[in-house]
Amino acid sequence: MTPSAAPGSARAGSLRVLTGSDAPALLRLCDRDPVGNLFVSARLLGLVSRAGTDLGGQVWGWFEDEELVSACWAGANLVPVEATPRALDAFAEHARAQGRRCSSLVGPAEAVLALWQRLEPHWRGVREVRAQQPLMVCDTEPLVAPDPAVRRSTLRELDLVVPACVAMFTEEIGYAPAPPDGGGAYRARIAELVSTGRSFVRVEAGPAGPEVVFKAELGAVSPKVVQVQGVWVPPHRRGEGLSEPGMAAVVDACRADGVESVSLYVNDYNTRALAAYRRVGFREVGTFATVLF
Repeated sequence: MTPSAAPGSARAGSLRVLTGSDAPALLRLCDRDPVGNLFVSARLLGLVSRAGTDLGGQVWGWFEDEELVSACWAGANLVPVEATPRALDAFAEHARAQGRRCSSLVGPAEAVLALWQRLEPHWRGVREVRAQQPLMVCDTEPLVAPDPAVRRSTLRELDLVVPACVAMFTEEIGYAPAPPDGGGAYRARIAELVSTGRSFVRVEAGPAGPEVVFKAELGAVSPKVVQVQGVWVPPHRRGEGLSEPGMAAVVDACRADGVESVSLYVNDYNTRALAAYRRVGFREVGTFATVLF
């Protein structure tokens, strides 16, 4: 059963699955931390722009005195939003009752790790817990000169972009997307990013023809904040100084579109990437965590 207290109690609370009518309250909740909660708010804003009638996925809301105080996006990723301890108890109980349907838990570290502590005795098959992932923001002009060769990719280049995305995904996550050549739903997702101007590349001539030597995507987008994902340089081109001016070009392009804050999160053990992002002008504003299954 959903945790609750006696009616009228100061600790009364309840969980229910949110509907489209809850979107304004959920957006207000996300706005408490526009960078940390961008994953969820970006998806909500996308639905609003398409006049969606539902939330595009299941979202659990925790209410106290009929006010939405915490939420949890429940799709391929389980993503807590402003989750209080009592909300985390309720989310964990609800998740255990449903059984694991997600491939990861991700979001602000304190909430993700607390949720995982409640779920770990019940959910098996965890592959990795990345407990310290600095959340970084650049909200000024980049500190290094942007690479003029980095630009938005085009659908004509999809056969170049998809293999680069597959290589990055495999290196970062530890297995290839299904199918391994990046076809099906994965290719469709990359095509969507390209067609909406959220894919950036530098393409050069290689031994076997044109190849992507730098890439990055905007995984989540709101009018004022975006989150960069999938930053990648092929192994044979690393150490040539491509990543810093490449990221500067991404920041520059986003700022030209009116974005105030460009964010990303990175594994704490990736010291080279952390140093590169700092040189571009990113600073740490929080910590994410990811639990991978």
